[in-house]
Amino acid sequence: MTFVLTADYPFPAHRTHMERARGSTRVSVRSAAGVTRLTENYQSGSAKVRFPRTASGTPLEAVLLNTAGGLTGGDQLDYSVTVEEEARGIATTQAAERIYRSASGVARIETRLAVHAAAALDWLPQETILFDRSALARTLVADVHPTARLLAVEAIVLGRTAMGETARSIALSDSWRIRRGGKLVFGDGIRLEGDAVAIMSSGATGNGAAALATLVLVTPDAEANLETARAALSAATGECGASAWNGMLVARLLAPTGHALRTDLIRLVEALRGQPMPRVWNC
Repeated sequence: MTFVLTADYPFPAHRTHMERARGSTRVSVRSAAGVTRLTENYQSGSAKVRFPRTASGTPLEAVLLNTAGGLTGGDQLDYSVTVEEEARGIATTQAAERIYRSASGVARIETRLAVHAAAALDWLPQETILFDRSALARTLVADVHPTARLLAVEAIVLGRTAMGETARSIALSDSWRIRRGGKLVFGDGIRLEGDAVAIMSSGATGNGAAALATLVLVTPDAEANLETARAALSAATGECGASAWNGMLVARLLAPTGHALRTDLIRLVEALRGQPMPRVWNC
């Protein structure tokens, strides 16, 4: 499913050569005697990983961070997380990612997830904030075993709403591809180009929303979680909805501010996980 939302977007005509930020991480975990252990921890450039201490018997947690402090045109981050058979993992980010004004080019964030047999992964990055005149191409590709569980979230805030900022000129391409047992089960894309405030003001697009999120749960019993999801969303500040079919649950959220979206999203994720968000979400 692809949504294309467009308006005139004036990229600068000039091109300036600037040094760019590059970052790449690969994290792999496996199960040994019922305990999830780290098997690969690769880091390069501005992308780093930290592993906070967690209680015994809980999933291994990886916290991703970008030491560049944000992204602009020409910058790129690559994240890869693999959870091997029967292991359990959580991947999140230290803070919201910021996409700054682009003098030229597009910032790129590419994520690849792999969840093997009887394994579980919660992909819970904090929100991505798009500043005015920013440009971002983001992709998420996941391969999930038919017996595995993946909970994945991505959230976008159009400008720092708490600061009264608006994103009048942006270029966003956001793509999801999730395969289960090698078969594509979820394909989604959003393109938002031009005056985001004007585009999102329509009732057919965002009804005035300044923040949006998608949550996908892929697990054999996904349908059994639908009422839990809808109950959590019933108290949402913004507009939202959830559906479940063929071992997959999808929820969409819209909110008037980034704070409202965050509140609604935390309530939903905690209801589906049955446990609190990673600690970095509350720092």
